[in-house]
Amino acid sequence: MKYAFDIIGVSPVLHFFNQQLQSGQSQPNQGVEYLGTHTCTLDAFLETAESVTPKMSWNSDEVVETVISFWMNNSDSICYWKSRLKDAGKDNLIVARLADIKALQSEFELLLNQDF
Repeated sequence: MKYAFDIIGVSPVLHFFNQQLQSGQSQPNQGVEYLGTHTCTLDAFLETAESVTPKMSWNSDEVVETVISFWMNNSDSICYWKSRLKDAGKDNLIVARLADIKALQSEFELLLNQDF
């Protein structure tokens, strides 16, 4: 199985946890997880990623490899998001998306097929 990892933004803590609760109730185990942490570090994201791999039945070695690969190849993006998190203040989280590639593709296809 292949995985994708991307930093997607900064969010207030309460908003992030509210979204997590709502998405967990409406779409359990869809293959896409959103991770939040107070620090934009590789260790922080690895810790949060490793906590979701058992419940999703994901290969933890491949997930770790995906996160590390992102970290090694996207230094400009990481610096940008570290700066945005610092600007946002202590009551915010940096949010990343970790997904099974096929589930992420399905999610994007659903979005493209919606009438707005």
